[in-house]
Amino acid sequence: MVKRWTKILSEEQGHALVDFAASALVWCMMIFAVIEAGMMLYSFHSVAYAARLGSRYAVVRGSACSGFASACPAIASDVQTYIRGKAFPGIDPTKLSVSTAWAALAGGTCSPSASCNNPGNSVTVTVSYNFRLALPALAAKTITMHSSSEMVISQ
Repeated sequence: MVKRWTKILSEEQGHALVDFAASALVWCMMIFAVIEAGMMLYSFHSVAYAARLGSRYAVVRGSACSGFASACPAIASDVQTYIRGKAFPGIDPTKLSVSTAWAALAGGTCSPSASCNNPGNSVTVTVSYNFRLALPALAAKTITMHSSSEMVISQ
């Protein structure tokens, strides 16, 4: 009887299948994590690019601009509409949060005081995006990405 149990316990049939299943699960999780990290980096790059586009849009449409058919001078809603109108594949434009602020440079004052959208002042555009992780273990987790860009108004 002892000999029979020794024979059953010494056989290794099926061990390779169990080892493959365990290691394949780990490898698949690692591959999907790398893909998700790439998508997250792409989203952050898109948010940073959107902030730069928005600040450039506001810079060339200051209070002294001419030659543009619309949005001259630019206001915060114009910048938001412009950024959301750009096509960023994989980014939902309705989830982009855009804020725009104008300010005088280094201790200066704005004239007229109601608006700092004059040449020589600065504009800061901040874009935020909630990136939702697609990994099954972290499905409900979102990461908020922020980027801002500041430029000096040229016209």
